[in-house]
Amino acid sequence: MDILNYDFIQRALLAAVLVGITAPAVGIYLVQRRQALMGDGIGHVAMTGVGLGFLLSTNPVWMATAVSVLGAVIMELIRWYGKTRGDIALAMLFYGGMAGGVMFINLAPGGSNANLTSYLFGSLSTVSESDVTAICVLAAFVVLVTLGLRRQLFAVSQDEEFARVTGLPVRALNLLTAVTAAVTVTVAMRVVGLLLVSALMVVPVAAAQQLSRSFAATFAIAVAIGVSVTIGGTVTSYYQDVPPGATIVLLTIGAFIVLTALATPLARRRARALAAAQGAGDPAECAIPATRGPERKVGV
Repeated sequence: MDILNYDFIQRALLAAVLVGITAPAVGIYLVQRRQALMGDGIGHVAMTGVGLGFLLSTNPVWMATAVSVLGAVIMELIRWYGKTRGDIALAMLFYGGMAGGVMFINLAPGGSNANLTSYLFGSLSTVSESDVTAICVLAAFVVLVTLGLRRQLFAVSQDEEFARVTGLPVRALNLLTAVTAAVTVTVAMRVVGLLLVSALMVVPVAAAQQLSRSFAATFAIAVAIGVSVTIGGTVTSYYQDVPPGATIVLLTIGAFIVLTALATPLARRRARALAAAQGAGDPAECAIPATRGPERKVGV
């Protein structure tokens, strides 16, 4: 394939694969926590990090990571203590992050809003070797956390009170989830863009849930969808000269629509079969509940 003859495409494809793995891997916990838009908020905050990177002449990816992690921790603290005014504080944090990014990048020597565009919507040609190195390191961290602590993160995402009773450090795990989400945003910003990364964290998970209610199966399917659409979007962007971030997100939404259309008749058939089995077998009050305890949203 002639596409692989170009170094920038090789870097972009490697980054795309890593993004396709990490975004759904974190997104599955955010969906269970009903924080599907958390990635979008972190993306706004990360803009300040990108602007600071240009202003201080440092790698914007690492600077965005530091600012995003700080913003994610603040968001989690607001969730704990913000109460009725928490939404106002979050709004100021998000919009302040956007404004800070625009301000800092215009204050940087030779900087302009044009420099920010590739970080907002993704760009294939601007993925450098240093970006790939940073993305690989950050992606390794995300994979280690989401797989190594999957049982603990799953328990906290499903029922914090139950997890606290079992002795899990709920607040520490919530902070770790927020930090991991922040790292994922910075991993994905060079391919998908800060304004679109949240879709790649959430939509593949929603699409996978159309086919499975098992946590392990949903995780695997979501990652498979993520890798497929990021590679497909990157290749399409190269041949058709279209924005990679928008292409990837549209492919992801298309995958959700297709899987939903396929899953609907299957779900109806299973429901009819279950109703027939219950009618011919034990009375409903003797049946074992389908879900119980902390596994009520997605089974392990």
